[in-house]
Amino acid sequence: MIVHDKKKLDNEFLVDQADSLYNGGFISKEQKKFIEKELPVLRSQSNVLVRIGFFLLGSLLYSSICGMISLFGLSSEHIYFQICFYIFAAVGFAGAELLSHQEYHNHGLDDAFILGAISQIGIAIAITTEGYETVIAFFVAFAAFFMFIRYLHVLSMLVFCIAVTAFLFFEMFELGDIGKAILPFIAMIFAGACYFITKKIIKNLTESYYYNGLLLANSFCLALFYFSCNYLVVRELSGELLGTEVKPGTDIPFAFFFYAFTVLVPIIYLVQALKTKDRIMLWLSFLAIGFSIFTIRFYYSVLPAEVALTVGGLVLFAIAYFSIKKLKEKESGLTFKPDRINHSDSFLNAEALIVASTFGMKPEVKTVSPMEFGGGGFSGGGSGESF
Repeated sequence: MIVHDKKKLDNEFLVDQADSLYNGGFISKEQKKFIEKELPVLRSQSNVLVRIGFFLLGSLLYSSICGMISLFGLSSEHIYFQICFYIFAAVGFAGAELLSHQEYHNHGLDDAFILGAISQIGIAIAITTEGYETVIAFFVAFAAFFMFIRYLHVLSMLVFCIAVTAFLFFEMFELGDIGKAILPFIAMIFAGACYFITKKIIKNLTESYYYNGLLLANSFCLALFYFSCNYLVVRELSGELLGTEVKPGTDIPFAFFFYAFTVLVPIIYLVQALKTKDRIMLWLSFLAIGFSIFTIRFYYSVLPAEVALTVGGLVLFAIAYFSIKKLKEKESGLTFKPDRINHSDSFLNAEALIVASTFGMKPEVKTVSPMEFGGGGFSGGGSGESF
């Protein structure tokens, strides 16, 4: 199903590990350059700004092709309008396929055609179904998942996650007020189930090509789980979807649960992140704590904003200062010292990379000596009894 050369994908992984080893000081710059020279990889772009530039260039190329096609279809305006976005989507798929065969991967040009094809599918289905949101979300999710599986496009996985969540929401909306009322709990259960499913898939993953996309989906589930029952989100959506008006002295149903959820979930994220040394969950816990504080202050302002910001800054400074002071001398576990290796699995290929770069990428070749040694005994140097 993957369109790219798997050998070059493996080489990309090894080159990334070599870069991590170089940054950690385990291999020299010459070894790193030798590894990059000997391992051919796909055409990718790691510089974000350059990749955005290529994306804009690819978008211009994509729109130019679609505009040229439109010149031939303007004569039959009504019929062409019904099918033109399907044609544009086909152009996106064809462009993505062509660029992938030319070994473009996460380059910017391929991003334009892949994301363009997904968006055109959504517009085409919207026109055909007259804006039926559930069907639109379903086909967008399907197209995005196909793009991720075939082209290993991580941004497509993000689109897939958003589209699947939208599909769930629209399905619940169709159940009426009952569906809207239980939507937070359904979203919470859905996010939790998907989190453990993606975590299990990552644990049993045999092909590393899908790791980044699955990690993104796993992180998305964590964020969705928190926001699904955050008090501010639930209260504001209740007003928008159900027309619920919270009068002074009253509150939304199950308010105590949503208060507890808003406070406890970020703490659970933080504790679990420190326990498992999960950096993404750690950052998400910080963001969730910040949003929880914003949620409380949004409805209950105890102090003026400037005083609250000052006190909060002092508290954060104190926590950071004493944490650094306590952890700066630790050599293992939770420590303030910088990582020599960014990824915990970088040592898996360290020996192979160092051996390969030292012995010219061919460590299995045995050197045949032109000199022939004689017999000799067990303690001799190879000399026989004859001259």
